[in-house]
Amino acid sequence: MVRELTHFIDGQHVSGTSGVFGEVFDPNTGQVQARVPLASADEIEAAIANAAAAQPVWAAFNPQKRARVMMKFLTLVNEEIDSLAALLSAEHGKTIADAKGDIQRGLEVIEFAVGIPHLLKGEYTESAGTGIDVYSMRQPLGVVAGITPFNFPAMIPLWKAGPALACGNAFVLKPSERDPSVPLRLAELFLEAGLPPGVFNVVNGGKEAVDTILRDDRIKAVGFVGSTPIAQYIYETATANGKRAQCFGGAKNHAIVMPDADLDDVADQLIGAGYGSAGERCMAISVAVPVGQETADRLVAKLTERVHKLNVGRSDDPGADFGPLVGRDGVDRVNSYVQIGVDEGAELVVDGRGLVVEGAEDGYFVGASLFDNVTPDMRIYQEEIFGPVVTVVRAGDYEQALRLADEHEYGNGVAIFTRDGDIARDFATRVQVGMVGINVPIPVPIAYYTFGGWKRSGFGDLNQHGPDSIRFYTKTKTVTQRWPAAPAKTNAFVIPTMD
Repeated sequence: MVRELTHFIDGQHVSGTSGVFGEVFDPNTGQVQARVPLASADEIEAAIANAAAAQPVWAAFNPQKRARVMMKFLTLVNEEIDSLAALLSAEHGKTIADAKGDIQRGLEVIEFAVGIPHLLKGEYTESAGTGIDVYSMRQPLGVVAGITPFNFPAMIPLWKAGPALACGNAFVLKPSERDPSVPLRLAELFLEAGLPPGVFNVVNGGKEAVDTILRDDRIKAVGFVGSTPIAQYIYETATANGKRAQCFGGAKNHAIVMPDADLDDVADQLIGAGYGSAGERCMAISVAVPVGQETADRLVAKLTERVHKLNVGRSDDPGADFGPLVGRDGVDRVNSYVQIGVDEGAELVVDGRGLVVEGAEDGYFVGASLFDNVTPDMRIYQEEIFGPVVTVVRAGDYEQALRLADEHEYGNGVAIFTRDGDIARDFATRVQVGMVGINVPIPVPIAYYTFGGWKRSGFGDLNQHGPDSIRFYTKTKTVTQRWPAAPAKTNAFVIPTMD
């Protein structure tokens, strides 16, 4: 039976009125499992108006009360993490274990946001001048919005909404129409946790919905994660309309493998980092850069052995290493890139095309592919494939490997595997990439540090979660005060100083 989904506005489910719907597919079978309404401009504007009306009530909660709502939300989500993970897996296609990781990484940012009473503390200077004190305070922006991708339907909405709500803002979420059920359930749980109705609204939609958010003056800030062309479009449009924007795009994450690295450990790490979640991660390692021919030959042999042992199956199969892609278009895209790599002259060591999972023949499955002898002029190196494809680019020495990461147009994440502390320190200092792992394959920072890429992987001055998120979702007000015992004897026509 096909489920009928809704929007979530003013604390209740609201049927769409546009008459336009998207289809939510089961990646395991290729069958439609739900219809999702795509909001018109009028529907989006109504949701924004509702958020604007509700925000002052929420902002009036003191920070400790807002923190208690966050704590209650954590409890509620943890109580039903199994059902949430099953729902996420059924719409996205990642395994149940991976779906739980998606939710958990989102909750870690909520845990960070629980510290909002401390995070919002301003500064104070007594007697900055004679009888003059100066202090600052952080105040919410008002209504803010998040436009989030299909590949992390729990984590990224929580990365955006958690700090925004904790700071006292109202939040309008436009999730991916491919897998919207978990964001809708999270909205229900926020309400149950004590968030006032209307403070967290979920509206589904396409480009019309996005453009309405970007144009509406009541939206003060926009956060986005997706492809680089769309990230750049949203950043430029939002800022042209006077909004703050943090927009994160594509990636081509490198793993530099030095000759002294433990290659068995490296191969195990790269298998998970490159093929986990079918490669549908912006932090997936898609480029391995072994330094030296011997290192490369040994690493490719170890990767090949492990790739052949990977088990690709239904997302609800506990024995599957990864499940299907989210849509048929993803399968077509990955297959196309594998053929491009072959045509460009790369060595296709393992071909994942044509995989059929027994009992799920119509699902969106594609096996793991591995390329060797890839060169920087090839499209499979330059472009984000966003699927289970790992490319090996051989480097003659450390400096060449470093240049590969430095000169790529994307600068999201990078890793180096080595036992040499001097090399590791030099690499971390010099590499022109926003997030660096040293013997860590997916260097996603913990929640109280900031997440963000450089170059064409990120647009905007402030990143996701950590202290940057508090700065992004608040505005600073500075107060200079004087309580004179007698009238001031100053020249009103001279700029004040703190003598």
